[in-house]
Amino acid sequence: MKNIIIVFTGGTFSMKIDKVTGGAIPHFHGNELLEMIPEAGVGANISLFEFGMYPGPHMTPELMLQLSNKINEYATSDDIDGIIVTHGTDTLEETAYFLDLTINTPKPIVVIGAMRTSSEPDWDGPKNLLDAITICNNDNSRDMGVLVCLNGEINAASEVTKTHTEDMETFQSMDFGSIGFVENQKVVFNRLPKKLETIETEGVVSNVDLIKVYTGISDKFFKFSADSGVAGIVVEALGVGNVPPAAFEGIKYAVEKGIPVVLVSRCPTGETLDIYSYPGAGKWLKELGVIFTDYLNGQKARIKLMLALNKCKDKSEISKMF
Repeated sequence: MKNIIIVFTGGTFSMKIDKVTGGAIPHFHGNELLEMIPEAGVGANISLFEFGMYPGPHMTPELMLQLSNKINEYATSDDIDGIIVTHGTDTLEETAYFLDLTINTPKPIVVIGAMRTSSEPDWDGPKNLLDAITICNNDNSRDMGVLVCLNGEINAASEVTKTHTEDMETFQSMDFGSIGFVENQKVVFNRLPKKLETIETEGVVSNVDLIKVYTGISDKFFKFSADSGVAGIVVEALGVGNVPPAAFEGIKYAVEKGIPVVLVSRCPTGETLDIYSYPGAGKWLKELGVIFTDYLNGQKARIKLMLALNKCKDKSEISKMF
């Protein structure tokens, strides 16, 4: 049997309804959860590491880096064949992508969560854990980068996003679809992830802002961000990569101060392109030196920029990474 370590970070998987507040709060530690899911030890040698009991919104880039360093230790150990990470779903895609960019290993790493607490009859945490064990046991799961598995669907960390606030099928790869699924304790892969890459860096620059563009937006948020000493800015632009004229002036202000600006679309699918040339359009943003992205949403682009900035400060080198 394969040796699989489960790294528990908390999230809804570990929660139950609090009798005082009536809301869900972290409650179970990793060993308690494993005792509640005895099937987990049937098909693999399971060990665990308790990283913390963090709700998804409590995760930070600094904690992601600590988590990545710990998982790297396990990934380089001859005694570990696969790694499973439990995580709060609100920020799961960001942490999974962080791990995907910072860990270079052929061993399967599967990030899971839960959309229901242990107090609810349709608690999905146990099934997601068992599915992740099945993935780690499958040799075809090697060299796939970090995977995300909930509701039986397998997605690449670089592609997946949370699409619904409560739905069990919330995690989807909206541009390309899932890469596979788990059914009846079997793993089926339909394709490879679109892109696998690693940014070799030992740190993270977390002082990166994310600004969403809307109709009538002024330059104030961009200027405030630039004047606050921010290290980088990610802009969620309109459509294929356009902004109102006033926003363009704010972006120009930041670029002229030497701040790297990365452009994504606020649309849920598609990439950014410089195909329009009216004032504020992509042609002029590209000419200004704004960095265009390839199928990344705002939160993922921010993760990538935070890691890129710690590796180098040269804008042309950062642009190549995107």
